[in-house]
Amino acid sequence: MEVDSYWDGTLSLKQFIAAAHTFAEKWKRINSASPPWSWINAPKRPYVASQQVEGFLSLEKMCLPVLENYYDNSDCTREEEVNFSGKEEAIDDDATLVYSSHHQVHYYDFHIVYSNSYRVPVLYFRGYCSDGRPLQLNEIEKDLPTCSAKVLLESKWTFITQEEHPYLNRPWHKLHPCGTSEWMRLLFLGDAVSAEKRVAIELYLVSWFSVAGQVISLRIPIEMVNDHTVSDG
Repeated sequence: MEVDSYWDGTLSLKQFIAAAHTFAEKWKRINSASPPWSWINAPKRPYVASQQVEGFLSLEKMCLPVLENYYDNSDCTREEEVNFSGKEEAIDDDATLVYSSHHQVHYYDFHIVYSNSYRVPVLYFRGYCSDGRPLQLNEIEKDLPTCSAKVLLESKWTFITQEEHPYLNRPWHKLHPCGTSEWMRLLFLGDAVSAEKRVAIELYLVSWFSVAGQVISLRIPIEMVNDHTVSDG
């Protein structure tokens, strides 16, 4: 499916599934140094009428260091590079960092789930210590780099909230999707390449994550954003 000027920025479940597989394929092909996103099939929820097999994307056990002032304000002067480049020095890749034994490590699981009410993807996440203790919101906020915390503080399109994971029935944090459809519509229709080539809706998650990922310091390579091919799967 292709976008047009009447599009409201939302996705059907079928479109989300197609976009999720395209996103995971591009991530694996272009960002192969990082752990892959996996599609997890989920039991069908009784209140969803669609015949589509439901599921979500999962990226598990990403590690972040617990270091005071680990990120400094110099990150903000390299905003484009930090947000989108997957070819920085190894220390900038959260998935490949190696820490000395005296530094505590926090682990994070990330799930991209379809919201039936908002009809957009939602980023769910949970943080925990090496002993399995779940992190509270104030601890998670301390793990965010300066620029991510600033984006979250000033953002008009999202905020972190906690609610039950729709498939796991356990409390997870999430980026609230209240403004997602509006800024996705503006992002797609305002992009010259998308407007001229009528880029397929399957690329939705790549564009969405290039923005949403900034908040939790998960960056994608600029090559993923610039690659407008669509997966056949």
